[in-house]
Amino acid sequence: MLEDMQLRNLSQSTIETYLELVKRFARYFRKSPQQLGAEDVRAYLLHLIQDKKASSTVIQIRSALRFLYVCTLKQKWFDDEIPHPKKRVTLPGVITVEEVARMLDVTQNLKHWTILATFYATAVRCKELQQLKVGDIDSQRMVLHVRHGKGGTPRDIALSPALLERLRIYFRRCRPQDWLFPSGRDPASPLNVRSIRHVFRKAAQLAGIKHRVHPHLFRHACATHMLDAGADLRTIQVMLGHSDIRTTARYLHVSSQRLQAIRNPFDTLPIKPIDSTGDNAPSHD
Repeated sequence: MLEDMQLRNLSQSTIETYLELVKRFARYFRKSPQQLGAEDVRAYLLHLIQDKKASSTVIQIRSALRFLYVCTLKQKWFDDEIPHPKKRVTLPGVITVEEVARMLDVTQNLKHWTILATFYATAVRCKELQQLKVGDIDSQRMVLHVRHGKGGTPRDIALSPALLERLRIYFRRCRPQDWLFPSGRDPASPLNVRSIRHVFRKAAQLAGIKHRVHPHLFRHACATHMLDAGADLRTIQVMLGHSDIRTTARYLHVSSQRLQAIRNPFDTLPIKPIDSTGDNAPSHD
């Protein structure tokens, strides 16, 4: 299966995820997947659904098992026997501009502050930020190169002048050599994802924010706040690296300023005003 994925040039992240998901499937039955069939796959996916796993998680596990059985084991029954779960549409989480500012203001560690600021200013994914290198900051063209985007697709993001100024301060004081945000224990390796998530939890706690805050929430915040500021959907799609603009369009539903700017048709109805002189009179209904 590993060789099949490498031959198809799947990203390293996808390869690692698919292998881990297949391992979990095998451990659940304590058998080699080669000894398991359609009924076992159906039973496993049903177990995950009954265990309240997110629909996106179940869909990803089905994709991993489909690759194993269709591409590697050459089984033809998979698509006929294993239904594709319907993905539940969810709205992106929301964090306010004031909450973002509070998290930055309470963060004293310069490296942690720069991580938070970079997430909010660029809307990168967690894995994308982890893989950033010093050379990915192009101050001449004012862009940030994301070389390891989702699906292996690179993209350039416009660099905020205010962020660039802060990045220069970070460079001068912390002196990163290769990785933009290296591991504290091993500078030759990037900071791990668990440590990045801890930066967000700690900042949110210090800022007195009660709801869960994670890196992807800052990505959502950047997109939503850009919409509020008047950016068009196509620009935000390119910045976020979405292949389908319908994914980006979800942010229209959480942009409060856009919702408030839409005039309700009820407001334009030519209806008679209500006589409010008897508001205090007893009702006869």
